[in-house]
This record gives sequence, structure tokens and C-alpha cells, in this order.
Amino acid sequence: MSKKLSLLGLILMVFTSVYGFANIPTAFYLMGYSAIPWYLISAITFFIPFAFMMAEFGAAYKKSEGGIYTWMSDSVGPRFAFIGTFMWFSSYVIWMVSVASKVWIPLSTFIFGADRTQNLSILGLSSTQSIGLLALLWMFVVTFFASKGIEKISKVTSIGGVAVTSLNLVLLISSIIIFILNGGKLAQPINDFSAFTNSPNPNYLSTLAVLSFVVFAIFAYGGLEAIGGLVDQTENAERNFPKGITISAIIISIGYSLGIFLCGIFINWTSALSAETTNLGNITYVLMYNLGLEFGNAFNLSAGTADLVGTWFARVTGLSMFFAYTGAFFTLIYAPLKTIIKGTPKYLWPSKLSETNRIGMPVNAMWVQFSIVAFIILLTSFGGEGASSFFNKLTLMTNVSMTLPYIFLGIAYPMFKKNEQIEKPFEIFKSYSSALFASILVILVVGFANFFTIIQPMIDGDYNSTIWMIAGPIFFSILALLILTRSRKKSHEHKNIA
Repeated sequence: MSKKLSLLGLILMVFTSVYGFANIPTAFYLMGYSAIPWYLISAITFFIPFAFMMAEFGAAYKKSEGGIYTWMSDSVGPRFAFIGTFMWFSSYVIWMVSVASKVWIPLSTFIFGADRTQNLSILGLSSTQSIGLLALLWMFVVTFFASKGIEKISKVTSIGGVAVTSLNLVLLISSIIIFILNGGKLAQPINDFSAFTNSPNPNYLSTLAVLSFVVFAIFAYGGLEAIGGLVDQTENAERNFPKGITISAIIISIGYSLGIFLCGIFINWTSALSAETTNLGNITYVLMYNLGLEFGNAFNLSAGTADLVGTWFARVTGLSMFFAYTGAFFTLIYAPLKTIIKGTPKYLWPSKLSETNRIGMPVNAMWVQFSIVAFIILLTSFGGEGASSFFNKLTLMTNVSMTLPYIFLGIAYPMFKKNEQIEKPFEIFKSYSSALFASILVILVVGFANFFTIIQPMIDGDYNSTIWMIAGPIFFSILALLILTRSRKKSHEHKNIA
């Protein structure tokens, strides 16, 4: 029997899967201090009520391996549950394709002090093809070790959680030291309250641009539902699972807002972040380099020494981000797959896919998942511009699909509360009216975010992107219905699936 997750292990797993340190530099880069109110609003209206809902679901189904599928199936019905779960799983497959390539950027920053992936060449191949081969290697190694069991996964995610925590401590301690040594001066001054309402970024002053940032803030809290599938692996699940989710939600909400404020202590937007070379891909390393640089300057070190300190801050950030990506990858390579394969009825899949090894891991399904991801990686890396365009379309298709299951869960939650046959050992929303209010709030916030994500490109004249984003949920829903129809024909004894 494999070892269960402790409360601390669960908190680190949630923290690693949900909390993205890179969201802090990105938020400051886009909106400055004015990102803080939107992060708090998003936490209050979406993340915290959604986290409490997931905690109640998780505690009620502590012995279930099905995660969100079981929750929605019992509350609404199997068809509704399967479409929502399949859409959610498909979006994580595309996430893995993207991150398997991205993970080499922080590693390159650690080794070389800067991102060299654009100039990488293995065996005379182009940089895109070389990164594709490395992404393939990454998927193989992670799949191999993850298939060895939850203990291996929790060890890696714990390292990832510690790495992200360490980055936040570096940001917190270094910023405070700089603040004290600079006599309480902020690099990004706060002259009045407008600093928290107006962005220093000229591209984020219009209402439409600010609303697009609200979408980003909401999405920064995504990923919590993936942990719901691990409730059966948690030690003392009835007590520890809801407790771990609640603690994580509060820490993450405060952590994002505090982190954004700290950035203003050591970096001025106009002088340091307005350069053409700064972009969303490298902002984390630019910002942390500047933290190290200002840390050196605060101690009156020579220009060369301060620059070296900045470079090492960037290197350490690269290593920490590499571990954070690794931790998230190890969790998400297993949790969504476990939900879709082990949680849904076995007759939906070929029997080989449902088989588990001696430690309970769906190893065959994990290697099929590897094959799908590997195929898309090879296609996009070696297929030329057409394949690149294909991947961009895939990404657009999953943008909305990744968050739509939150609406599915929001719809299922009041029905879950009303179903007296389901034992509920842990309840935050005691009355049905408070549960309904939380559910409607989450549905409206996520619905608004998705609606605006879809129409924004159209407003800018990019009708193509809008069409592909609408096509995503439709495509995944049809694919899910085809799987259901096929299994209904093969298994007449399971007529309830229809």
C-alpha cells in the first residue's frame, strides 16, 4: 500500500499546482499596483468560494477515485459529468505540450544566466526542433517516474512547492532590506490612491484592456479542481483535505497581492520595464535580475558586482521556476488522467486503459497519454509553419475549455447540496441559500471571463481567434458524445449513461 499524503504534503501540492510565481511579475508588468485590487476581487468572487466548494465535494467523496467526474455524475448525471470532465482533461493535454517546451527556458537561465533556447541546436537541428526533442525527453522521463506511484509524485511536488516558497521568501526579504536601506523609498512611487486604479502601462489604460486583465487574474487561480481527484490519497481525508484546501486558498490569495506590492519597492515601471526587449516570456527573469541589482546597489556595491548579484538572482529564479514547473507537471500528468480513466465507468474505455499496476497507477493510460502528447510535440516542432499554426489553434481551442468545467462544477454544486443521500462531513456553506449564492457567483465570474476572452479578439478585428475559441468547447463536447455513443452501443447493460 502506497504512503498517503500528509496535510503539509497536500498544501504543497495545491500551492505548486495553483500558485504561479510568474503571475506576480506578469501582473506588475501589465498593471503595476493596480493589479492588486483585481487579484483580491478575483480571489473573493471566484477562488475562495470555489475552493470551499471543492473542499466540500472532496470531503464528501473522500473514498472515491473519480474526482470531479463522480462529483458531477452523482449531482447532475453521467452525460453532463463526462462532457465537463473530458473537456477539462483535453485542455491539460495541450497544457503538457506547451509546458514540456517552456520548462527549458528557466533551466537555460540557470545554466547560462539568460535564456539561450532561441539559439539552441542539437545535431544541427533548428532551435524549434531541438526544443521539440528536449520536450519529448521531458515527457518520457516524467511519465516514467510518475508511473512509479503517488510517493514519487508527492516527493517531486514537495520540491516544487519548496522552490516556489523560496522564491517568494527571496522576493519578500530582499525587498524589505532594499526598502529599509533606501530609507523607505519606493522605486514605483505611490502618490495617491490612483496608483491602485491606474496602470503605468500605456497599453492597459482602456476599459477593454483592464477587463482583459481581470480575465488573467481569474485564470491565475486555476488548477484547484485537479487536486480534488487526490482526496482518496490524503491521510485523514475528512479532516485534512478541506483544511489543506482552505489554508492554501488563503495563502495563495494574500501571496499574490503582497508579491505585486513588493515589486514596486525595487523596480520602476517606466525606467526598467518599458524596454522593447521586455516581454511576457522573460518578465520573471528581468524583474528578479533587477531585484538582485537593486539589492547590490542598496549595499553600495560596485556596478559590476551589483550586476553579478542581479545575474545570480536570475539564475536562482531559473532553477526555482524549473523545480516549480517540474512539481506542477508531476501532479498534472497524473491527477487529470486518473480522474478521466479511473473515475469514469470502465466500459467507456478499452480494458487495457483501465488496468492499474501493483501500486494503483493507470500505467497503460499514462503511456497512451505520453504518445498523444509526443505526437503533437513532434508535429508542431518538425511540421513547419503549418504545424505551428495548428498548435496555436489548439491552444485557442483550450483557452475556454480549461475553465468551462468550473461552470459545470458550479451548476452541480447546489444539486450536490440538495441531495440528502450524499453524506457531507464538512460544510462551509451551511444553508442552501448561501451555497446557491456561492455557486451563482462562481458561474457569473467565470462566465464573464470566458465571454470576454471570446469577444476581445473579435473587437480587435481578429475574428479567426474568436471562431477557434468557440470551436474548442464544441469540438470536445462532440468528441465526448461520440465516446459515450460508442460505449452505449457496446454496453447495452449500461443504458443509464444516455
